[in-house]
Order: sequence, then C-alpha cells, then structure tokens
Amino acid sequence: MSSFIPETAPFNQEQRAWLNGFFSGLMGMQGVQETQGVQGADAGGMLTAAGLDSTALPLPTDNVAAEVLEEDYPWHDESIELDERLEMAKDRPVERKLMAAMAQLDCGSCGYLCKTYAEAIASGDEKNLTLCSPGGKETKQAIKRLLKANDGAASDGAATNGSVATIQGAASGVDLAYSRNYPFAAKLLESRPLNKEGSAKDTRHVVIDLSGSGLKYEVGDALGIYPKNCGELVAMIVDRIGADPNVPVTTPTGGKSLREALMDDYCLKDPSDELIELVLPMAGGDAAEALKTMLDDGVPEGFDVLDVLELAETKSITATEFLETLDPLNPRLYSIASSMKRVGDEVHLTVGKVTYEREGRIRKGAASTMLADRVAEGETVRVFTQANHGGFTVPSDPSTPMIMVGPGTGIAPFVAFLQERDASGCTGEDWLFFGDQHEAFDFLYEDQLQSYVDSGRLKRLDTAFSRDGDKKVYVQDRMRENAAELWQWIERGAHFYVCGDATRMAADVDRALRYIIEQQGGMSAEEAGQYVKRMTDEKRYVRDVY
Repeated sequence: MSSFIPETAPFNQEQRAWLNGFFSGLMGMQGVQETQGVQGADAGGMLTAAGLDSTALPLPTDNVAAEVLEEDYPWHDESIELDERLEMAKDRPVERKLMAAMAQLDCGSCGYLCKTYAEAIASGDEKNLTLCSPGGKETKQAIKRLLKANDGAASDGAATNGSVATIQGAASGVDLAYSRNYPFAAKLLESRPLNKEGSAKDTRHVVIDLSGSGLKYEVGDALGIYPKNCGELVAMIVDRIGADPNVPVTTPTGGKSLREALMDDYCLKDPSDELIELVLPMAGGDAAEALKTMLDDGVPEGFDVLDVLELAETKSITATEFLETLDPLNPRLYSIASSMKRVGDEVHLTVGKVTYEREGRIRKGAASTMLADRVAEGETVRVFTQANHGGFTVPSDPSTPMIMVGPGTGIAPFVAFLQERDASGCTGEDWLFFGDQHEAFDFLYEDQLQSYVDSGRLKRLDTAFSRDGDKKVYVQDRMRENAAELWQWIERGAHFYVCGDATRMAADVDRALRYIIEQQGGMSAEEAGQYVKRMTDEKRYVRDVY
C-alpha cells in the first residue's frame, strides 16, 4: 500500500498504518462515490475499502488527526516573543507546547531540531532540559513549567535540571559507534592563533585527529566537544562551600571525587534558580535582596555559580545538595572548518577564545579556553560529529553558484565549503562576504582565501573591517553596496548561506537580503518576503546561526 504519511511525521507505527489506511480508503471511496453514488461512508468503511480492519488499530486522537492536516507550526519564528509563541501553542499537545518554548532557530546546538528536541523531552527519551543554549534560562524555565502543568507527562519524568549525558563508554564486549552519548577520545594536534599580534581577539585554528574512530562528517556538519571546567574555578567553589575536594560523590556518569565531578559534569557558568533558593536563607541584608531580585528578574549577564555562593555564608552546604542544584555541563558544538576530501581523518575548527574580567575576576569560556590553553598537543578531548540541519551544505549541483556570509568565526563552515568545492572540481562560482574588527590583525584565513581568489575558486571576496575607519562597516553594508550583482547571482539560482550570531548579524543580513530583493527585483515588501520564503523552502537560503 502507498504511504501517504511522510517519514518525518510524528506518528508511531500503529498511527502511521491507520492514517495510511484512512487516506487510501478515502481515495478509494472517492472513486466509488463518483461511479456508484455511495453516501456518508465512515472511517470504518474507508478502512474496509482499503483492505484494513478498523478494529485492529487504534483510532488517532483529535490531536493526531489535527497534525495530519496541519504540519505548519505558526510559532516557529525566531522573531516572535516567547509568551506569544506559547500562546499560539496553548491548545496543542505537550510536545508542541515544548517546541514553542525553544528558540526556534533549528540551530542544532542541542543535537536536535526544535521540534525533535521537544518530542524527545515529551517522550522522556531526553532528560536534559538545558540543551537549548540560544533560548537560555527563559526556555529552560518555560519547559519546566510546561512539564509541571502537564503533570509529568514526559515518560519517567524529565529531570528538573536535566541529567549529564552518559559518556562512560560501551559495556564490556559491546561494540558501539562513537556518538554524543559515547564520545571518542581524540588527540589535539594543533591550536594556533589566527589573529595577528595587536588584535583584541584570540581566535584559534584547532586541528583534531579522528584516526581510528570511524567518525565521518560532511561539510556543514558540526563537531561536538565535551569541555572540562577550569581547575582554578573549581578550587574556589570547593573552598567556598567548605568541602573536601576528594570527597566521593555520585553523578549521572558514576562515582568520582567532588573535584572531578565539578570539572567534568556540571555547568559552573549559569546559576540555576534552585541554587539561588538553596543559598538565599544563608544570606542577609543587601545580598538577600540581590538574590531575590535574581529569582524575579533573572541572573545578571556574566554572573556565575561562584558569584552566587559569594553572596551568602555557604560553608554548611553539603557536596550532594550543592550538586543537585547544578545544571549539566553540556557539549559545545563547533562548525567544522574542513573537508575530509582535503584533510582526511582530521577535523578543523575555528574557535574564539572567551575570556573577560568581571568584579575583579577573569571569567573563562569552558570549551574555548580548554582548547586554547588547557589541553596540550597530543592530549585528548572527547568528541562526536553532529550532522548538519536544514540543508546547510554545498549545493548538490556542482554548477550552482554560492553566496556565503560569515563574519568572525562564522567563516568556519565556508572554509570547509571552499575546500570541498575545490577538491571536487565544482564549476559553480563562489562569493564570500567576510568581516571582523581590523584587517591588519583579524583577517582570518587570509592567505588561504587569497589563494582561492587567485585560482578562481572564489569569484568574489568582499570584506568589512568595522574598526578600520571613521564609520563602522559590516557585511550587510557590503551586500547593499553590491546589490545589483548580488541580485543577478540570486536570479541565476545561487544558494545563499549565513553563519554566525543570530541575534544581530544574521538578523541584519536577513533585512539586507530582503531590501535587495525588494529594490532590485522591483517588488513590494510582501512580495520580497514571499521570494525569501521560496528560497528558504527550496533550501537556497540556509543559515547556521546561534
């Protein structure tokens, strides 16, 4: 029997069989009605016409039937505020409400898409509620409220703060493929600065050896890395709660010392409401008021777990009750900056080292500083590959032109795209927009990109260095300056790719793209929006944003 239900539709086998039978019967009954005048056939009759017994399969619920008719999710728009998205989904099943709580970017940083992450939480297959990093605390709290209102609808009950991914490896004698839950211990081969002396940034070209893992990737994919926290920060936290760093504790990944648990398993960056509530009775005066404000209004930007502990007298907290308030230390996903056609069993990344000072203390990004400073060449990091989402890869037709917009570390996947197209001998023209602060210090991969210009692989390379002139210039400004030619490329069928910050850069680029289509195409704003939607539907406008 033909299948009327897409493989991606969210139905189990019984529902899928019932629905295929229903629609098959409906098609058959239409023919009967036309030739024999049959009236008012019910679902059971349609199933009989399709050769199925309606009593053998459960009828779908109203929600299931609705999902057949409506596969478009109106809240799946990053520009819509969270409260409005939740209101749109209020009459939907819990998995759709959970989807509405996500950041709506389909960025893949959680290892899922917004829809599939929500479904995994609803089913109980995913216990970690903190994986939507773009949604941050807002999303996490909304998920918790929805699960509570649904009376623990997630199978086995989703954990309040999520659970650390199981990363201990396969059981003895079982051969498992390396994955998010079973990462590969890969050697770090190189971590070299890409910025020149004088730059305010420290961006690294990181090379990791995948030999012996069997791991493969395509351009556009990401590499997941499990970070370790900074030992200095861990020592300060242990001292603040007055604990023995060697005291044994139990974590979702097994028994270990408190120090090891804080290094490997728990997020020390974002304080949870549970941690604030734990220390609040131990604080007084202004400190207590500050903690109450955090519960009401959110934690200030850059405020971490140690900051919360320092607002109260926390020497009486036990290691176990402290750990129970912490969120898991999630893997970081980095866009891959290499093609296996060029580098074999290596994987390359472009990583911006994150450090800043706040309240007299240096704050460090867990993964970026680990790769830059705390793992020596030849030592290992735990990694897995994450497939790209939404068609973020080179066009299948090698003659198709590409336009790429990737400022800063957003250049990473486009280095991979160019390697892939060059190694494959693609004939389609390529155009790259790249930007950063200073051309003299921050022109990442300058030599490699210039060699592609010289060879003709890159037809055009337009740069925007925002701090080099009196007026700041960004990649979206370069797009507008070249509007006529950019429109010609788009009309020739070019694929348009964007990688980088979702909140500002990607939004500005999107506005510039719509403006160019409207002005150069002689369209209204509404028509330009429809044109962009067609590009998106055809996978000609694809973004990897975070």
